[in-house]
Amino acid sequence: MKNKISIVDKIFSVFKSRSIKERIKISYVIIILLMITPPVITVFSFVVQMTRYDLIITNVSKANRLNQTVKEDISNEIWDIVAGNKKFDEGNQYAIIDGINESLDDIMRTTEERENRQMLEVAGRAVDTLKRNVDRLGNQMANHSLVSENEESLDEIRGVSALISDILQDFIVRVIESATITNEHHKRITFVLTVIQIFTVFFVTIFAVFTQRSVTTSINAPITRLENLSKKIAEGDFTARVKLPQVSELDGLTDNLNIMAVKIQALIAENVREQQNLQKSEMKALQAQITPHFLYNTFDTIVWLAEEKKNDQVIDITRAFSSFFRISLNKGKDFLTVSEEFEHVKSYLTIQKIRYRDILDYEIEYSPEMAKCQILKLVLQPLVENALYHGIKNKRGRGFLSVKGWRENNRLCFSVEDNGIGMTEEKLANIMEQINGSADPEDLNNVYGLYNVNKRLELYYDTSTKLEITSRYKKGTTVYFSVPEVGFNV
Repeated sequence: MKNKISIVDKIFSVFKSRSIKERIKISYVIIILLMITPPVITVFSFVVQMTRYDLIITNVSKANRLNQTVKEDISNEIWDIVAGNKKFDEGNQYAIIDGINESLDDIMRTTEERENRQMLEVAGRAVDTLKRNVDRLGNQMANHSLVSENEESLDEIRGVSALISDILQDFIVRVIESATITNEHHKRITFVLTVIQIFTVFFVTIFAVFTQRSVTTSINAPITRLENLSKKIAEGDFTARVKLPQVSELDGLTDNLNIMAVKIQALIAENVREQQNLQKSEMKALQAQITPHFLYNTFDTIVWLAEEKKNDQVIDITRAFSSFFRISLNKGKDFLTVSEEFEHVKSYLTIQKIRYRDILDYEIEYSPEMAKCQILKLVLQPLVENALYHGIKNKRGRGFLSVKGWRENNRLCFSVEDNGIGMTEEKLANIMEQINGSADPEDLNNVYGLYNVNKRLELYYDTSTKLEITSRYKKGTTVYFSVPEVGFNV
């Protein structure tokens, strides 16, 4: 304490021996020195922290994009090859695998933690396994192996892809955890810098009072705002912002603090969007898994009609089959027009009408004014398929399907009605519990189509958009839903 007092006395003695002008000049020099030192340290600290955050954000973004590629692209490409849509030599499977390896190497170069690097190495070995499985599939197809063997290879490839995806997801979680550790480190640094700035403000106040009150106003106020901002950021309020104080020594610090808050907030928002996109990707993968039995049965029907020389029906079912898949793919878009959705249902029922001509009649009707409205694709066909296989086929005699659409209260309304076997109240309650719950889709069995449509409606619209099912045993079943009107052209 005595040493501190003696230092202050010496400073004041220097001032007393100087003129007013020199006192102000010396005081400004001391104030500037006091103000420059903490910002320089702070800026250096935040540059280091921002560099680390940028690295973490970049790695998370790259890993998320790579995860999407692993989960979707390779499985879809191999599926096209196994399904006969492409020849093995025409596929892009090896280009996709090479891209995965390049992305892993890119992430590896910017990853410092040993455990995270080990996870990436494991993912790399899994990619090698994936490539070997693809090579084996190619050899099988070259040797004209059975379809069942090719499907087994496809399942193995999908399993390896899922393993790689799980490793990447764990890697993302670990990287985010490292971001949390970095944030805790940042809090400690912020606390130290806050203490330093408090002492700086204390000395600046002494010299400012000694010279001019305006010096206190112009220096102390911006520092106080920066302190409050740093505290808010440390407490998790990333929406806090501070205007530039127009003090050159503090503008860089303020700008870095604002940028850091913006990037942390963007990282959190991006993580939320990535989780939503992950759910959408999972639903896209589910809707892309067209039942192989439908394909086989349709092809068998075409062959049978050709052998019977029923060329007109061969043309009709082939056109319907082509239209069915064209609309299903929809160039990768999630939404299509109402008219296209009903055309998709018509193509499906045309095929089934030829197959089940003795038991199936149907009608399709919708308001012309809603034809150009946009709707989530592939929501009616699964309902029609469910009505055919679980309603009409389980009753005796001829069945009738009615698919309708209309506008009501600025909403697009749809219904699929059948006169099939229907359901008891207990069975209907059980089905509603399954499709509205959080059950594993693999455990849903006969209600998978209803569950898929219901979840996709909730995901792409809102949680209030759900299927409504009414049924009477031995009388029939009606499935109804409505969505907000989008893209309506007057």
